[in-house]
Amino acid sequence: MTKSPDIRFDVASVLNRGCRDYQEDAIATDFPRGAEFGYAVLSDGMGGHAAGDVASKIVVTEMFSELKFQSSDTKSFVENVCDVLKGAAVSANACMAAHTTNNPDTAGMGATLVAPVFLRDKLFWISIGDSPLYLYREGQLRQLNEDHSLGPHIDYMVRSGMMSEDVGRNHPDRNALTSVLIGETIERIDCPEVPFQLRDGDILVVASDGLQFLSNSKIRSVLRGSDDQPSTQIADRLMSELTTLGDPEQDNICFSVIKVRFKAQPEDKANVFAPEFENRATRRRQVTTRPIKPKSAPVEEPATARQEPPEHAQTAPKPKKPERDGGPIFLRRRWLASDGGA
Repeated sequence: MTKSPDIRFDVASVLNRGCRDYQEDAIATDFPRGAEFGYAVLSDGMGGHAAGDVASKIVVTEMFSELKFQSSDTKSFVENVCDVLKGAAVSANACMAAHTTNNPDTAGMGATLVAPVFLRDKLFWISIGDSPLYLYREGQLRQLNEDHSLGPHIDYMVRSGMMSEDVGRNHPDRNALTSVLIGETIERIDCPEVPFQLRDGDILVVASDGLQFLSNSKIRSVLRGSDDQPSTQIADRLMSELTTLGDPEQDNICFSVIKVRFKAQPEDKANVFAPEFENRATRRRQVTTRPIKPKSAPVEEPATARQEPPEHAQTAPKPKKPERDGGPIFLRRRWLASDGGA
């Protein structure tokens, strides 16, 4: 029997404005040293300088503070993690509605949300919008969360022959969102009740769509070439690839690289025996016999040979037999420990 894996998370984050005049992405992570859990919260805002950055900050602040508060009770947090995530998202959405009500000039602002939660070797997440959560495992890259944009629908039309590949790739509605936090009804929430099972060596990348200026094959190539490196070097390489790409339309860049490392350890078992007993060599027990010489009949002494002691003579006291002070039990235990048992 083995214990749950001893988890270690190696985390590095990047936040860059890209070629935009302002930063609308926001991110916060919390992986306490020695803790068995951790989480990241990322949001990609929209609505321009007057609102996009505010929207993403509202989402990250509300989500992060709620996760921080709820995770203080570890047992309850583990048992109700999906309810906590959904409740925090609803609260963030309500805060955004209150903000736009009090500040009419920010009406129309919105933000995506993706928040992975790591509980030992289990991964939960909540996702609203198109910010991706990637998994790199054994040389393969795939997106774990749903894409709440028209991109998947357009790709389906291309695969079905209803649209050419070139038209689909450059379709103006590809990035139109089907679900987002805007202070109104949340159309779709991706929050699986069943956790995703992590493995040793997994690399998770939570990002805004600014990272997707790199193709999936390029992201996979970077991870494959540096999967044995610390997360800081992986993050540097991804950022370097975006810089080398030099796209004049480069969106805000925001992502976090999370490497998972664990080692299964055998369950501790107390050894109640001495080491020499535990490692003893089994010996065949032998029984030997020897002839027993019969006792001769007692010979009576002649009456004249008997001499009575003088009337007042003192006789030496007979030596007392030693009392049993647990001796046989002690000896038997020693025998058990050295000879292999009864």
